[in-house]
Amino acid sequence: MSIIEQAAIEGFGSLAQPTRLETMRLLLAAHPASVSAGEIAKRCDVPHNTMSNHLSILARAGLVNVEKDGRSMNYRADAGAFRSLIDFMARDCCGGRPELCGYFPDAVPPDARGETSIVLPSFNVLFLCTHNSARSIMAEALLDRLAGGKFRAYSAGSEPVKSPLPEVIERLKALGHDVSGLRSKSWNEFTGPNAPRMDFIIALCDTPEGQACPDFGDRFVTAAWPLPDPTKFVGSNTERTTLLNELYAMLRRRIEIFINLPFASLDRIALSKRLDEIGDTTRVAP
Repeated sequence: MSIIEQAAIEGFGSLAQPTRLETMRLLLAAHPASVSAGEIAKRCDVPHNTMSNHLSILARAGLVNVEKDGRSMNYRADAGAFRSLIDFMARDCCGGRPELCGYFPDAVPPDARGETSIVLPSFNVLFLCTHNSARSIMAEALLDRLAGGKFRAYSAGSEPVKSPLPEVIERLKALGHDVSGLRSKSWNEFTGPNAPRMDFIIALCDTPEGQACPDFGDRFVTAAWPLPDPTKFVGSNTERTTLLNELYAMLRRRIEIFINLPFASLDRIALSKRLDEIGDTTRVAP
């Protein structure tokens, strides 16, 4: 079973319950606005604790995104993920046959050749490094730029520092990246029922200080892409900039290979193997 089929099963399964189906309809109707958990519970006429469980299931399936507003938790429908479920049925399962899918194929425009192709769901990718100050920050910025909406990039560390390495931020700015949302953060932000569901977790250093990873759930694919640590770069400013450019290029090559993998035909074991191969075959000495 491919990772796309698994994502579709989890997505459809999360909607196979009256309250969650009603919640999804409510959030889609409100999109792009978000709705507080309390308001959703009130409108669905269920206790707050019960509603939290339903929202956690939808979030883990990738159909809703969670936003913190002070002490409140707001939820927004992930319209792209929901559309992917519809596209999966119309294109993959129905083969674009109008006698089977009714109007659904009409809602999915053909490509430039007049043919249809499978639309991939959006995958969440978490890049890990000990301090979340350089390599993982670069990877987050690169994937955001290269993903074309097919991936959502996150980064975190086991022992995050106060802020990313200034010269890394300056280099990303110089290379045209939007750095306004980049910050160092703990990997604990990505645990618990209200955390975004991760599909891929990629470690960019050998092991974050030898620590065991927390519980990120049970459906993600892991990989190790060990890369040189910019905090250990020495030399003049020009030499350090050159090394940062080389690190950026190494990350870009790996991410470009990653986002072009044939996800529709690979299961999790095969994907894990391919991701580890990316870490080996594209390695360049610093």
